[in-house]
Amino acid sequence: MTPFPWRRRPKITHCDAAPDGSVKATPVAERVEVRAKPGGAAAGRDVKGNAFGDNSSVTYIEERHIHNHPLPAEAVSWPVQVGSVPALASAFQSRAELRLRVDAARSHGETVVLTQVLSGGGGVGKTQLAAAYAAEAMHGGADLVVWVPAGEEHTVVTGYAGAASRVRAPGATGEDSVGDARAFLDWLATTHRRWLVVLDDIADLQAVQAWWPASHTGTGWVLATTRLHDARLTGGGRRRVDVDVYTPDEAVAYLRSRLDGDGLVHLLDEHAGALAEALGHLPLALGHAAAYMINLDETCTRYLRLFNDRIHTLDQLLPRTADTEGYGRAISTTLLLALDAADRAHPHGLATPMLRLAALLDPAGHPEDLWTTPAALTHLTTHRHPVNVQEAAPITPEQARTMLRTLHRYALLSVDAGAGSRAVRIHALTARAAQEATSDSALPDLAAAAADALAQVWPEPDRTWPALAIELRSNTDALRHHAGDLLWRPEGHAILFRAGDSLLDAGLSNAAVGYWQRMEADARRLLGADHPDTLTACGSLAISLRDMGRLEEAAALEMRVLADSNRLRGPDHPSTVTARANLAVTYHAAGRLGEAIELQEAVLADCERLLGLDHLDTLLARANLAASYKEADRLGEAIELQEAVLADRERLLGLDHPHTLLARANLAVCYRSAGRLEEAIAIHARVLADREALLGPDHPDTLTAQGNLAASYQAAGRLEEAIAIEVRVLADREALLGPDHPDTLLARANLAVTYQAADCSSMAVDLKERVLADSDRLLGSGHPDTIRARGNLAYSYVKAGRTEEAVELLEQEAAHRGRLQGPDHPSALLARSNLAGTYQLAGRTADAIELHEAVLADRERLLGPDHPDTHSTRVNLAASYQKAGRLEEAIDLLERVIADNQPLQSPGYRPGPPASSPGPAPTE
Repeated sequence: MTPFPWRRRPKITHCDAAPDGSVKATPVAERVEVRAKPGGAAAGRDVKGNAFGDNSSVTYIEERHIHNHPLPAEAVSWPVQVGSVPALASAFQSRAELRLRVDAARSHGETVVLTQVLSGGGGVGKTQLAAAYAAEAMHGGADLVVWVPAGEEHTVVTGYAGAASRVRAPGATGEDSVGDARAFLDWLATTHRRWLVVLDDIADLQAVQAWWPASHTGTGWVLATTRLHDARLTGGGRRRVDVDVYTPDEAVAYLRSRLDGDGLVHLLDEHAGALAEALGHLPLALGHAAAYMINLDETCTRYLRLFNDRIHTLDQLLPRTADTEGYGRAISTTLLLALDAADRAHPHGLATPMLRLAALLDPAGHPEDLWTTPAALTHLTTHRHPVNVQEAAPITPEQARTMLRTLHRYALLSVDAGAGSRAVRIHALTARAAQEATSDSALPDLAAAAADALAQVWPEPDRTWPALAIELRSNTDALRHHAGDLLWRPEGHAILFRAGDSLLDAGLSNAAVGYWQRMEADARRLLGADHPDTLTACGSLAISLRDMGRLEEAAALEMRVLADSNRLRGPDHPSTVTARANLAVTYHAAGRLGEAIELQEAVLADCERLLGLDHLDTLLARANLAASYKEADRLGEAIELQEAVLADRERLLGLDHPHTLLARANLAVCYRSAGRLEEAIAIHARVLADREALLGPDHPDTLTAQGNLAASYQAAGRLEEAIAIEVRVLADREALLGPDHPDTLLARANLAVTYQAADCSSMAVDLKERVLADSDRLLGSGHPDTIRARGNLAYSYVKAGRTEEAVELLEQEAAHRGRLQGPDHPSALLARSNLAGTYQLAGRTADAIELHEAVLADRERLLGPDHPDTHSTRVNLAASYQKAGRLEEAIDLLERVIADNQPLQSPGYRPGPPASSPGPAPTE
């Protein structure tokens, strides 16, 4: 068997107060997700490359503190531009009359919302006018200009979420694109900075209905473009401005300016007005014509003759009845003339296949590197237009780039290297004309080539290139729209799965759930319920649900995938082993540790049998099991496994390999939990030094090591050193990620725990109250992080003598843990024990006795009569008996404790161990 294509997506380690106020760190996750399509990205499609098959994810649970580091808030350099504003066309016409109407509409706008909607047919110059306003805003003192392709709701949400990150909008976490987008709208509404948001090419009013920005301070402006003429464009502060073609004078002025700019004004002869009229005074058609005339030194008279000859041949290609806007025939004719010329240019015959492929992608732009992928070059080689084509050699990357520039010269594409991942654009009307000139029989090959090229240009992992990932997802969506079910023949194309994985990798769980729900439905409809692609989509949907904390739904889906894979492929098939590991991860996340361990032990046995003892994936399965052992307080077994993993990784990968350093850090965490603090500190210090040397002081993994060292300092009582690190970590996270990011909440909670340990009670309470309020607001009252925050705050309330408030919080914690984890889970038992002890402090002795008795019975049943936690419960119950005057019963319990050689002191209040929660992370 061949190796797993492991993909690492770490989760966050959470710290909570233990009985003595020290820090208890629980590993919540190095997640290694195998969500690969068979064969990965495009070519080959060989499932043998995936030892655990093609279903969902295998999750690898190892500890790390995660720090993501975008630009610090104080380092934001205004002005800021978000999105790629199209460059202005050569000889751009300012269109003074039209601008007067836009400015008039703007001056009549309301203070709350200043929104103008440029409405007109395709190719009339709406986007160019909006681009001119955007450029003027950037040069005229605006602090922020945001350009958002608004064809679909998700592109608006993605654009706003990216803007939220750039401006450090409060409430933006980087985890939920919809939440971040709303945080950005809130920021726009209240900021005093000057801003312009452009929503370009709105295709569906319903899709943007919830996303119109507002400016309560009067410093913002919204400009939208659309082909729609819907009455709903107005109202709510919006005013529509109808945009039409050039006036006759503007059209001739454009031709004169364009030709004169290249020193070819002599081409502008007496038929310039007639040519402009034949082209319907349409800016896009005039641009095609001017580019043709310049490149081939043709006069207006000559071009008009060519145009008239060609348009007579279009009745079959584009019947007049199909040209609903009245522009399609002109555009199609100028397009075909330009394509003929471009196909004759060197390298011959590439213009047509290149433009047809580009027409299936996002008009807002795609990376230029897409054209140098093997898939694109192969397509160009095999589909060269048969016009004077004599070369038979494969097309080279240099030839592809040359043809891109040729198409740019003919105004069929726009190539702007400075636009990054949107370097190559195509006007939507040009794309439509190219699609209409493409036969249905050619579409399957075009769609496959475009999908293969997108897959091959997609970086793995893509988290390091977030802007590129956004554009690739947008291009995949455009391709899905044009290709329809073709990308599911004979099975789902890898690009469909890669785009969904990218949403998960970006932490966009909300969007990922919707995406994978559609994928699962399409796979089931087109391929059947038992097809591997259907199981893959179902497993990825489960991951999305798990990331959102919807653990019951995730577990139900994963159980179904496991049952189906076992039925269809057998228990030893890689997909079945993967499904078993995925289910174990969800059990772990839900606190169902017994079930998680049982499955992980089976996965480890499978790996050892199928892959061998030294296989890296076997070590990975062993590390997963060690993490669950640790969380279940089986520290001896956890340490033994982690020591073995570390030794094997050192032997197989070397001392400085990132996975070796990670194993070393995880072993240190186990040592810390076992009270071997000096060893833990020494190892964490070594990991920190190694990561600083190998990765630099600002690398996320280096910062992770700092956080781990701080936790061990806290556990060892070196509180000043721990606080110094944690204060710095919190400040960094607030600046880098915003106050509501999960990592920021974690840093705040960790610092609060250390403040409590240092008897800085008021500071601890303030921080914990904020953490609970933020967790409740952002995650919901039943989320594991919120439950843990509730217990932590209750602990501080108890220490501060605020017993009644603590009781209320603990009753909620016990109820939530019982529901989420089950009444027999260690965390649920601990929550009930804490509640019983707090009842006693509040003078509710009868309630305390009843609950202590129930906890004691459960611990005797689950842990045995001699377990330390069972003895602690006896001490607590004896104290309550004594308080109630039931001295004989108290004496009986204490005599048993003494007979068992156990200490008599009560362990006091202990917040439960944290439950796992998903979190963002860089890829290791």
